[in-house]
Amino acid sequence: MNRIKLHVRKGDQVEVIAGNHRGSTGKVLEVLARKQRVLIEGVRLIKRHLKKSQDNPQGKIAEREGPIHISNVKVLERKERDGKGKSPKAKAAKPKAEKAKKAPAKRKPAKEEA
Repeated sequence: MNRIKLHVRKGDQVEVIAGNHRGSTGKVLEVLARKQRVLIEGVRLIKRHLKKSQDNPQGKIAEREGPIHISNVKVLERKERDGKGKSPKAKAAKPKAEKAKKAPAKRKPAKEEA
């Protein structure tokens, strides 16, 4: 299975550089790699009309984020992580084994010729 590489990841702080929402910033909530789109917290809020149900007896107009094309965003700040998906703080918390210090090799004194 091929993996699509993109310049943004979930959790990154990004800025919208083109389109109607230019200049707004937010955290990436979700990356839709196949559609090359991202959901950014608080940007491009769209309204969704919900029918009456047990959860919403009155019905509801819900606001949620809409997707923005990935080429219209630039990364401001990356979420800290190492290559294995773990945060670097967890890696730094583990104590490293101290290496045993080797004693310098003793040298034989040079023979003096008379």
